[in-house]
Amino acid sequence: MPPSLDRTFAALADPTRRAIVARLGDEAAVTVSDLARPFAMSLPAVMKHLDVLTDAGLVSRTKSGRTVTCRLEAAPMREALAWLGHYERFWTASLDRLVALVESEAAAERLAGRPDAGPPPAATRTMPDPAEEETP
Repeated sequence: MPPSLDRTFAALADPTRRAIVARLGDEAAVTVSDLARPFAMSLPAVMKHLDVLTDAGLVSRTKSGRTVTCRLEAAPMREALAWLGHYERFWTASLDRLVALVESEAAAERLAGRPDAGPPPAATRTMPDPAEEETP
């Protein structure tokens, strides 16, 4: 794994930093003071989190007078998503095979007359008719 991915995942491992990234994803630009406001920590502590995010390339900062504004940078996230995408194909294929296996075993058990064979596959399931339900 490239070092930049290591920095991206390390930066995103912390819940405070993920919350900062989420906030920056919702708003185009946010001042450091506004980013720090919802957290129960000092401004210097938030600045340290921002340093980690900046070092990972996830956040850029610009200074205008005494105001520092932060923006989310997409490039490291795209790189991480591309890396994860390789494994998504593996997970999807494995899960598809598992679903097919479970559905085929349940179908075989239903054909054999086992009452505990489970529900039919999702494509053939029907909702119960409320008129047929028993009332207490």
